[in-house]
Amino acid sequence: MRAKDVLGIIHAQNYDSLTAGELTTVRTAASVPYGGRYRMIDFPLSDMVNAGITQVGIITDTNYQSLVDHVGSGRPWDLDRKREGMFILPPCNTSSAIMSHNTRLSSIYSISDFLRKSRQDYVLMTDTNVLYNIDYQDLFKFHDEKNADITIVYKHGKAPAASGLMMFAVGDDKRINEISVSSGMDAGIETNFSFGIMLMRKSLLEYLVRAAVAHNATSFERDVIQANLQALKIYGYPITGFSAYMDSVKSFYKANMDLLNPENRRLLFDPAKPVDTKICDNVPAMYGLDAVVSNSLIADGCVIEGTVENSVLFRDVKVEKGAVVRNSILFQGTMISSNSTLNAVITDKNAVITPNKNLSGDESYPIFISKNSTV
Repeated sequence: MRAKDVLGIIHAQNYDSLTAGELTTVRTAASVPYGGRYRMIDFPLSDMVNAGITQVGIITDTNYQSLVDHVGSGRPWDLDRKREGMFILPPCNTSSAIMSHNTRLSSIYSISDFLRKSRQDYVLMTDTNVLYNIDYQDLFKFHDEKNADITIVYKHGKAPAASGLMMFAVGDDKRINEISVSSGMDAGIETNFSFGIMLMRKSLLEYLVRAAVAHNATSFERDVIQANLQALKIYGYPITGFSAYMDSVKSFYKANMDLLNPENRRLLFDPAKPVDTKICDNVPAMYGLDAVVSNSLIADGCVIEGTVENSVLFRDVKVEKGAVVRNSILFQGTMISSNSTLNAVITDKNAVITPNKNLSGDESYPIFISKNSTV
């Protein structure tokens, strides 16, 4: 399989009750910020381009203005091309989009015309509520060697609390023998669970989706994958290295805090597999004479005059003199006024914490301050 024969499809929304709480009320899962300067879509987009994929479609539904602003024409990923390149696929963008975009099955069905017109023979589908840096060339090789009909990337660990999540029993040859679909009550059990990445022939995907829709099916996982387990050769490809599944504010918080570990940063940001993002020209971060900063990620444009410990600060955050920020994640444009103290807090964009406030959460229940709020 050659990379140029693979069409990339990225689901910008969270489907089948995979949510990230307050983080996705004003944006898609794909445009959720991460790690001080990135958005979640940067990781699947970069991995596809690193592997040599030249055509990528991004399926959207609602609240995708920030996503469009971030990806633009696809230039940071070398996808601003006259032929192929990157395509934003909004709801009801084709004549076949007769179903709502509220499930993975309906979203794939709605882009039937896009799939039919693409010249690639294979489709690689990914979600954007998962964090990883994978070499897709290895996945292509695995798929060919197994002569698989479908290959699903999975992770072994404690299952997230996500309804519609596929969990597997995998044989020694990595063939998936059993599939169960979670109702959301299986959180914490040790299992193999889907990481939202699937590879298959385009013609097979089109056939399976048409057949499911014809039978009034509603779930891609249950009515397409699980229902065809015996008829098709479905294999699992284990993901290795640092990765995270984000389906809540708590898991998002943990994924960012994990990035303060240098080994996790080394695994996620491998120079051999660079992660590209939108370029924002900005001045370097500035530190006052009394500033104290330790074990933190500080983006360009920040002004630090107070104390910052074990935290992730996005661009243009201001921490005034006497303010203390610990174990927190501050989105772009946040203002922490003098003599305020934050611990285990997530602030969305342009939040303002006024002077002399004390906000303290816990790693198991971080406090979330919504976008443009003043506290």
